[in-house]
Formats: sequence, structure tokens, C-alpha cells
Amino acid sequence: MNKNSFSFVIYMIHACANAWNKRPSEVYHILQSKGCIDGFLVPNYDVLHTQGTMYIVEDIQEYLKVRGSMV
Repeated sequence: MNKNSFSFVIYMIHACANAWNKRPSEVYHILQSKGCIDGFLVPNYDVLHTQGTMYIVEDIQEYLKVRGSMV
């Protein structure tokens, strides 16, 4: 993970926390446990960082839903 993708992941953790009314630490644990950070956000950084924040939050929500996690 490089500096840009790291900053993007942190930004998205906070965006999800705000959208889902959760603490960033809770969101981090959810994303980490479902492989969302290393399996979705970082590998797709080049495409995702060009999208709108709420669009990505919805994508993350869908990613988690497919893996059996509801937020």
C-alpha cells in the first residue's frame, strides 16, 4: 500500500463511519475482517479514487453485503 492508497483508505473509513453512524475504529474492524481493505479498496484504488464518496460508500456496503455483513 502506498501513501496515496493509504490516505484513500483512511478517508473512506471516515466517510463510511459518518454514513453509517459508527466510530471509525468500528468501521476499520468491519472492513478489515471482511477483506475489504486489502481485497477491494487498495487493489481498485486507481479506479475508485476517481468516483464520488457516496458512490464508493455504496460500493463498500454492497461488497460487505455479498460477504454476509450488514452495516
